[in-house]
Amino acid sequence: MKTDKKSILTRGIIKENPVLVLVLGLCPALAVSTQAENAIGMGLATTFVLLGSNVVISLLRNIIPGRTRIPCYIVLIASFTVLAKMAIEAYAYPLYQALGIFLPLIAVNCIIFARAEMFANRNNVLDSVLDALGSGAGFTLALLAIASIREIFGSGTWFGLELPWLADNNIMIFSLAPGGFIVFACLLAIVNKISKDRKVRTEHDCTSCPAAVACGKRNER
Repeated sequence: MKTDKKSILTRGIIKENPVLVLVLGLCPALAVSTQAENAIGMGLATTFVLLGSNVVISLLRNIIPGRTRIPCYIVLIASFTVLAKMAIEAYAYPLYQALGIFLPLIAVNCIIFARAEMFANRNNVLDSVLDALGSGAGFTLALLAIASIREIFGSGTWFGLELPWLADNNIMIFSLAPGGFIVFACLLAIVNKISKDRKVRTEHDCTSCPAAVACGKRNER
């Protein structure tokens, strides 16, 4: 059965969000999420590496020997990471300085390895592109959500712009490491709550009940 293209694209954004659902890539998610601009930069860099590696691995999936696939993944992902690092260093040096060591560490990001092994190695190029874009967008949006909360309350700014009242009444802990864990935990709890409620509603939906016709609830809906 052919997988729906739309579900492949949106799965990584909502249902299988790398950070808020699968809880992957937490090191850069918490380390660089003090400023929204840094979060966008890290998200785009990771998406570029994810997209490039997914495409190449999908193209070579029938050529790469099974026993050497992990070393091959490492070489490919590291190569795209170097390209991203060089481009950011050349054209966005302040961002390069802000991301620091976490930029080259994209090469060992578990999100990229997971998508390479679980999806790109088993699907065609188009599906791999959609999967990479969805996962990259989900990662970027999660980083942006964490960074926006931390920057607004921790620094009183958003994308460097001062916000009224908050600029003079900021909460310093949000700019520190504990603040990152606090914000991440709150967002994770919200996502889990929404997912749990949605699952409960689905399980108690009258359309899935075999006695719906007899009790007349299906007709009412």
